[in-house]
Amino acid sequence: MEMTTWLPVAWFAVIGFGVLMYVVLDGFVLGIGILAPMAEDEEQLDIMMNTAAPIWDGNETWLVLGGAGLMAAFPKAYAALLSALYLPVLLLVVALVFRGVAFEFRFKAHRSRKLWSVAFGLGSLLAAFAQGVILGALVQGLQVVDGRYVGGAFSWFSPFSMLTGAAVVFGYALLGSTWLILKTEGREQTFARTLTRPLVVAVIVFMGLVSAWLPFLDSRLMARWFSDGNFWWLSPVPLLTLAVATALWRSAMHPKRDLPPFLLTLGLFVLGFIGLVLGMWPYLLPPSMTLWQAAAPASSLSFSLVGLVILLPVILGYTAWSYRVFRGKVRADVGYH
Repeated sequence: MEMTTWLPVAWFAVIGFGVLMYVVLDGFVLGIGILAPMAEDEEQLDIMMNTAAPIWDGNETWLVLGGAGLMAAFPKAYAALLSALYLPVLLLVVALVFRGVAFEFRFKAHRSRKLWSVAFGLGSLLAAFAQGVILGALVQGLQVVDGRYVGGAFSWFSPFSMLTGAAVVFGYALLGSTWLILKTEGREQTFARTLTRPLVVAVIVFMGLVSAWLPFLDSRLMARWFSDGNFWWLSPVPLLTLAVATALWRSAMHPKRDLPPFLLTLGLFVLGFIGLVLGMWPYLLPPSMTLWQAAAPASSLSFSLVGLVILLPVILGYTAWSYRVFRGKVRADVGYH
């Protein structure tokens, strides 16, 4: 196999892995922020936020890796994507900055603490919604001609992108609640378990709506799933999703199962990611730009890959180490702040 064939695929896998790592790692922090307004009091919110305080900022590394990888490996797609999604990307960046400032300032403030609690929740909600809108706009397709975006400034705005925006908000809230089951005890864990079951139902409903809508966005998506017997070899993805959701529903209220709900929620996200990739492949920017059309020259891809081989193990190593160091339950008298 020639380098021009497999190098774009390798980079697509790396970028996809980086984005998925960001989604599942920063997703539960955003989920905690989305759930913040439901906390019973400021002490409970302290414990919720302290479960993520030592590790949340390191999670952003994966977003940087995904963005930098896209710029280096697929510059045409990067340029077209930012041109098409300038406004939601700007909203995402501002919301993440807002969330980060509020996260740190809240622990230092006294009189304005409730204000920063609201800011933390609002920033998390907007960041999650913006990510879902970006996903929906990407999946429904961008108007790209000769490698340039030719659509309007608000072409990303559609009922489908609003649906995916809401879906990601509920998905992150589920990640946040199951993370709290893992990391807390007592009334905080009871609070998280109580929220998890309704969130499981909401997430499955949203996944069903998005999956049902996808084939009608483009005839090629319809053909991918329903022509030439494709449905039968692709059917394990939705079937496994239902099985994982059922197991998550059952384990959510089990008093001795703290880790399985979080792992099963990760499984839902991974299966959803696989379903999207199967539906979009081989397009990087549907419906007109494939991986190979968007890729940088093979010399650039191979040169960048050398640096990635050095950098990626370092990022994986310190991520694993930080989670290992700060493992265990968080209580009111034991926290990072």
